Amino acid sequence: MDFEFGSGDGEFRAAARDWLAGHLVGGYAELAGRGGPGSEHEGAEERRAWERELGAGGWIGLGWDCAEGAYGNRAASLTQQVVWAEEYARARAPGRVGHIGENLLAPTLIAYGDEAQRRRFLPAIARGEELWCQGYSEPDAGSDLAGLRTVAVRDGAGYRVSGQKIWTSLAMAADWCFVLARTDPAERRHRGLSFLLVPMDQPGRIEVRPIRQMSGTAEFNEVFFDGAVAGHVVGGEGAGWRVAMGLLARERGVSTLVQQIGFAAELDEVVGTAVRCGALRDPVLREQLIRQWAELKVMRWNALRTLGAAGDAGAPSVAKLLWGGWHQRLGQLAMRVRGAAAALGPADWTAQAPYELDPLQRLFLFTRADTLYGGSDEIQRNIIAERVLGLPRVERI
Repeated sequence: MDFEFGSGDGEFRAAARDWLAGHLVGGYAELAGRGGPGSEHEGAEERRAWERELGAGGWIGLGWDCAEGAYGNRAASLTQQVVWAEEYARARAPGRVGHIGENLLAPTLIAYGDEAQRRRFLPAIARGEELWCQGYSEPDAGSDLAGLRTVAVRDGAGYRVSGQKIWTSLAMAADWCFVLARTDPAERRHRGLSFLLVPMDQPGRIEVRPIRQMSGTAEFNEVFFDGAVAGHVVGGEGAGWRVAMGLLARERGVSTLVQQIGFAAELDEVVGTAVRCGALRDPVLREQLIRQWAELKVMRWNALRTLGAAGDAGAPSVAKLLWGGWHQRLGQLAMRVRGAAAALGPADWTAQAPYELDPLQRLFLFTRADTLYGGSDEIQRNIIAERVLGLPRVERI
């Protein structure tokens, strides 16, 4: 597609920049740079208040495929959505706690939900009042989403959900969870699944357990469902796989471009560290840093090329393979430029604070998961092989 910014986009950029400058003040200014990868737990309550601030300003739900103002969102073209994402990242505004509801669930409801579901959930997301988490991954299914074991049994007009989800980001703060569960036990694999909306405030029926990581933080959670009530099914019973795949396709969009702005800031920090510690004298390391810079440029051009394109089954998988490997290599470079000093934390070990890490150390540890979460590299290559290249499908039991 042809992608270029017009004069209206410049005005939109100025408005976005002015709004951010006028609202990232006081307590919100202290959130600058917090809540990103590896620190999603930081300032959760303050960032929740920031979501409501964004909602009051009309900055949630830009470009939802519906009439302007229908659900509390404002209209924005594709380029204006990119502009907002860029300005948000450049202002070092806090990591979003509402992005799962805004960028994943809301477009899915617009595409597959009914009008009652849209009117119930979209306004609350647009106001920044209800937070969502994603109930896909399971302990025994790995990256094989079709192998999930969570079940949902009909109970009157709704369902009772039982099972376990894992690696659930923001589950400790979420009000709702969209859950993929098996509603037809007679079916196997991707058949017989349904996409359910489950309220998280169900004591005795839903338990959230933080997963403590080697960094000492707990961005992810296990979620246990024991007869939890679900009153909404999106797209109809048995259509869960189609809805879930539609949602995953929306996971790679404008957010990819704003992600790359964060990547550029991290690369600048790694290069700056290499300059300060003299690591650039190593020609191999210097060449690796240049390669990282060039690959990031290519990723941006590829994201712009595919933005808004339809019908390219391999584009989301290619994007995931590109950024996952790139970010993981950046984490490794962050340690290489520091040499032996990378093994030392910023403070001495204490029983009260045993996991003191600096930002580059957190970057390294977090990026170990980049080629796994969001669909492992192996799964992405299978998708490309089968759906794009037409190679024989792997038989799955």
